[in-house]
Amino acid sequence: MVSNDRQCTLALTPGDPAGIGPDLAVLLSKRSTTDRIVVIADRKMLEERSKILHCEISFCSYDSESQSADKMEVLHFDCDSPVVPGKGDPSNARYVLNTLDRAVQGCLSREFDAMVTGPVNKEIIARSGIPFVGHTEYLAELTGSKCPVMLLTDGKLRVALVTTHIPLNQVAEAITRERVTAVTTVLHNDLRSRLDIASPRIGVCGLNPHAGEGGVLGDEEIEKIIPAIEMLQKEGINAVGPLPADTIFVQSKLEKFDVILAMYHDQGLPVVKYAGFGEVVNVTLGLPIIRTSVDHGTAYGIAGTGSAEINSLLSAVDMARELSRV
Repeated sequence: MVSNDRQCTLALTPGDPAGIGPDLAVLLSKRSTTDRIVVIADRKMLEERSKILHCEISFCSYDSESQSADKMEVLHFDCDSPVVPGKGDPSNARYVLNTLDRAVQGCLSREFDAMVTGPVNKEIIARSGIPFVGHTEYLAELTGSKCPVMLLTDGKLRVALVTTHIPLNQVAEAITRERVTAVTTVLHNDLRSRLDIASPRIGVCGLNPHAGEGGVLGDEEIEKIIPAIEMLQKEGINAVGPLPADTIFVQSKLEKFDVILAMYHDQGLPVVKYAGFGEVVNVTLGLPIIRTSVDHGTAYGIAGTGSAEINSLLSAVDMARELSRV
């Protein structure tokens, strides 16, 4: 962690080189900041993208011992194939993961205070033959973290997930007492230590419609979620539920909680993205490092066109700085 009066050093991985991540990195370099942002990417690719976007950028190689003012610092990794904006290429998948590996290494060694990630394309990486279901799971594996937790926030609404990138037909089986307990515990601890919320109030969604309606619409609440909540409450964690997901996001309910814990990806994330898409930040809790990310995908259709919006990246950088200074 860094003190409030010291500059943060943030590692930025732009993600898929054919997506809008490089566009956002170029745009970010035009913004004034007190942070030191090191872009881990292919320098030639960034130079080519800056020309396509008609942005005059001065590039320099990253040196951990000295900072170059008014230039984009690039920690260079070679792309394996030429990059065409908008056309994802599986042969560049290893490059994408190499940049993540280096950012994690730097965060673990305290070379970087936090890492900020741009969007990747899971399908493109999978097509390369490398098993990959998402940043969250990959970073957990790299850091040896047993229970990573995905949290998205627009600064007001916070939504965390019990399960992340798995097919819907696998969700019910993945919801266990142990899983709900572990995720809620990580959420509670990290809200206290990283977001400085002294006594987090956690609203827990049910899995089934109407939270199971007393077992009429499913028994996961009775068999798994309620026992987990009761155990958590005995440990002093302020978890309340299970509550029906179709009403928990009503404003009068939201005011009672600091975070909503949804059971699966598309139960909670559509709500927070609707509330603040373009400014939502993805934060991975349960890691020994700080990682934030944009809330959108690679947007191949607008890569290299100058149409990319930078707000989510700016929010992710701000959040990384905030978490680094707690």
